Amino acid sequence: MAFTHDTDVALQYAAVLVNTRPTAAHPEGLPSVEVLRRHLLEWDWTGRPPEHECELQAVRRLRERLRDYWECDVDGAVELTNELLRDGDARPRLVHHEPLGWHVHATEDDDPLPVRLAVDIAMAMIDVIRAGELDRLKVCAADDCDDVLVDLSRNRSRKFCDGTCGNRANVAAYRARKAAQAQA
Repeated sequence: MAFTHDTDVALQYAAVLVNTRPTAAHPEGLPSVEVLRRHLLEWDWTGRPPEHECELQAVRRLRERLRDYWECDVDGAVELTNELLRDGDARPRLVHHEPLGWHVHATEDDDPLPVRLAVDIAMAMIDVIRAGELDRLKVCAADDCDDVLVDLSRNRSRKFCDGTCGNRANVAAYRARKAAQAQA
C-alpha cells in the first residue's frame, strides 16, 4: 500500500515520537525543549517551533495518547483519531510548499506544536483506517523491546523497530540453533 508522502512522514514521525518515551530499554528521548526543537528540524516539521517547557510536557502527553494506536482495534483508532481532530479544531485545506508540493494542512502554522502534531498524525491515520491498513502499525518483535514501528514495506515483512533489534534476534536464533545441534 502506498500512502502519500506526507502521510508516510507523519506515520513514521508518530512512531519516532512514541519511541522517545522512557522505558526500561532507554531513557527519556525528549529531555528538553532544545532536543525537541532539533528533533522536529530533523523531520522537517514546519510552523512555530516550541519555546516553553509546557509545550514539551504537552508533546510528552501526546506521545502517550499516540501509543494507543499500536494497541487498539479499528473502532479505537477511529475514536482516537476523531478525538485528536476535534481537540485540535482541525480545518483541512490544500497548501503548496517545498519539499512536499500539494498536501493537506489542518491547522495553522502558529497553532501550538502539540496541536499541530496531533492533528497531522490524526490526518495520516484517516488514510490508514480508510485503507484498512491498521495492521501496518506494529510493536517491535524483539523480546526485550516495546518500541513501535510503521511497516511501509510492500509485503508487510518488517518486524523490528530498527536493525539493532533485528540483528540481536537473528544472533539469538542462530545461537539457539547451534546449541540445539550440539545437544543432538
